[in-house]
This record gives sequence, C-alpha cells and structure tokens, in this order.
Amino acid sequence: MRRVLTSAVVAAALALAVTACGNDSGDAGSAPGGSAAPAEVSGTVTWWDTSDATTEGPVFQELIKDFEAKYPKIKVEYVNVPFADARDKFKTAAQSGSGAPDVLRTDVGWVAEFASLGYLAPLDGTPAVDKPDEFLPVPAASGKYNGKTYGVPQVTDTLGLLYNKELLKKAGYDEPPATMADLKKAALDVKSKTGAGGLALNVDAYFLLPFIYGEGGDFVDVQNKKITISSPQSVAGVKVVEDLITSGAAVKPALQDSYTNAETAFKDGKVAMIFNGPWSNADNLGGKVFKDNPDNFGVAPVPAGSAKAGAPLGGHDYTVYAGSKNLDASYLFVQFMDSAESQAKIAGKLGLLPTRQPAYSASDATANPKIAQWQKPMESAVERPWIPEAASLFQPLVEGYQKLAGGQTTTEPMLKDVATAYQGILKGWSL
Repeated sequence: MRRVLTSAVVAAALALAVTACGNDSGDAGSAPGGSAAPAEVSGTVTWWDTSDATTEGPVFQELIKDFEAKYPKIKVEYVNVPFADARDKFKTAAQSGSGAPDVLRTDVGWVAEFASLGYLAPLDGTPAVDKPDEFLPVPAASGKYNGKTYGVPQVTDTLGLLYNKELLKKAGYDEPPATMADLKKAALDVKSKTGAGGLALNVDAYFLLPFIYGEGGDFVDVQNKKITISSPQSVAGVKVVEDLITSGAAVKPALQDSYTNAETAFKDGKVAMIFNGPWSNADNLGGKVFKDNPDNFGVAPVPAGSAKAGAPLGGHDYTVYAGSKNLDASYLFVQFMDSAESQAKIAGKLGLLPTRQPAYSASDATANPKIAQWQKPMESAVERPWIPEAASLFQPLVEGYQKLAGGQTTTEPMLKDVATAYQGILKGWSL
C-alpha cells in the first residue's frame, strides 16, 4: 500500500534538512570504491539529461565542466532528451542493446520498470551510492527495487498551488485558497473582478492526482492488489475538476500541449493560479509579471479536498545502464553530480529541491528563497506506488482526462474505462 507522508513526518525531515550541518569528513555512509582508482578511470560517459533544455540544462552542463576538471581522463557526452520522449527512447535503445546512454536522468516512476526489465545496473557497493545516510528516506525509496538500489535521487518535488499575489489581491484575497471549495470561489472572483482567468489546468494525469488524493482516492491499493481509480473517492475527486471546468472557474483547458499553455498564461499574468512544481520556478520567475517583481510569485500547498490536501511525490533519479561499457566512469559521474555540493548548486540556481539533508543548509541553497517556500507543499506529498507498471498507469488516465476536459464524457464512465484499461496492465488485480 502506498505510504502517505504526514505533515509531522515530512516537516521533521525537512526541518532537519534545513538546519543540519553537512558532515563532509565522515565516511560511515560512503560506498566502497570501484574496480579502479578514481584518478585512473578514463573513458567517455554519455548522459541523457531529461531536464528542460533552456532553463535547467545549462546549469547541469556547468556541473559537467566541474566534473571533467576533477576527472580529466573522463569525457562526458551531454545529450538533452525531451522528458516526454525519454522513457520510450531509453526502453527502445536498451532493448536493442544499441544507443542507450551510460547514465540516464530517470523519473522516479520509471526506476522499478527499467530495473524489472534488466536495463539498469545495481548500484549498491559502488561509488554511485555515496553517503546514503544523507538522503531523505522517501526520495531514496524511489530508487529501490527488490531490495537493491538501481537509482540514486537527484531532486525531489511535488505539486503546489502557484499564484499571482497581485491578481488575488485585486479579487479581494490576501491569502491563497486552502480548500478546493475556496479555490473555485477565488477563481470565479478573479474572473469577475480582474478580467483575468482564475485557474488554468494542465490536462495531464499527474496533475489530476491532487484532486483524487484530496477526496481520499488513488490509482491503486498495492498491498491488496486492488484497482481503486474508479472508487467513490476517486470519482469524487475528478468531479471537483469537472465542476471547475463546467462552472468557468477554470479557463477552457487546452487539450494539446496543455502544460505549456497553462504555464505561459500564468507567467504572462493571464491567469491567477496554476498547479505546478518546483521545476517551474526558474521559468515562472522569467515571465512577464514576475521577472521584475519576484515577490509577486506565490507558492502554497495544493488546496485540500474533503479528506486531505495531497499531491504526488515526484522527482528524478540518476540511473546507470546495465550494458554500459564504462561503468567505473559512470559511477564516478553519478557520485559527483549527486553530491551535496552539486545538489546545493542546483537548488540555488534552479530552485529544485535537494534529496540530501546537508544540501539544504549549504549557502548556495539557502540563498534561494524558493527552497524554503516549497517546504510547506512538501508536507502534503503522497508517495506513489513504486511498482514496474506505475508509469503505464498514466496514459489511460490522461486519455480519459482529455475526453472529460473536452466535454466528450463525464467522470463516472471515464473512470470506469480507465479501470478497465488498468485490468489489462495489472494482471490479476481486482476492482
């Protein structure tokens, strides 16, 4: 069964992360070295980076230069692969045994799948798993499969409610909405009082989860091998979305490239609120209404439904291809890129949340106020099921969501169709 990160647990973990002092001298958690002395390792490491090529890629390329300076005998071939294409592209390359990268920036929901197919090298006992006691436990869990480590956590995240403070203030609100009912009211007030849209929705399955979680629903119950996407709780959650659309509280969703459309509308000041994650910080702060007024950019937890406030736990892991011809260099590359120092630099420049506790107290990270702003949203993060089929559960749901948003269906029949599709994915699971 999925585990829910309670406010107390995550608050304690993140409080420790923010206040902890890094222990650079201790090596109790360090993994043993590779088969060759690090200074003698040579060769080329191909890295597929699935981050945003414009706002995030340049920062990772800066770190690559630092790595190559530390290990002059190792050359890194950097390839930015669009996130939407990366899962299928890697599976095709790994299956054929040709063209797969040595290292892949893997979505946390892909690790179990790739490991179950034999595409990933186990990392326990290698330099890639360095100082594991520094990792926050839930992000670290995403890299485990059948008791072995196949991924080390690069960044962690969740969804929050991002809002334009000035637009909400013009509509009469000094604080962002805390419940889904308040979200609807605030969005309608923004629409009527400012002329801007109240809320823009991203028509994607991942972004539907806060509504489902808010009413106590979920994809599946892993412990009991039960499909729960069409349960009364999940139905109630999706009905909240359906009402936001039909009431006009949400602007008419774009069915194609909805992420870019919602993001652009928000950073241009055309809508007051969207759901998004810390990966969008840099993009938003470069937008028309926030570039010269960053304090206008607000971050809050997703509004609560009748059961709770909940948003999916996300993030990315570094993984190593099982067929890599240069494993020693790949392990060293992962070790360097995932160090507390590197994580702190990424946090400071991009606002992405570290997975190592000491990174939160590093000066690079504390210099970025967005890191602290995301602490509260992280308290309502819900751990996703780390099963090989997890990534495949999104496509039927996004197809159903698109039909719902386009007015071609309603909640109950849509979720029944999704549940039927899940039966074809999760063999032997009950409804």
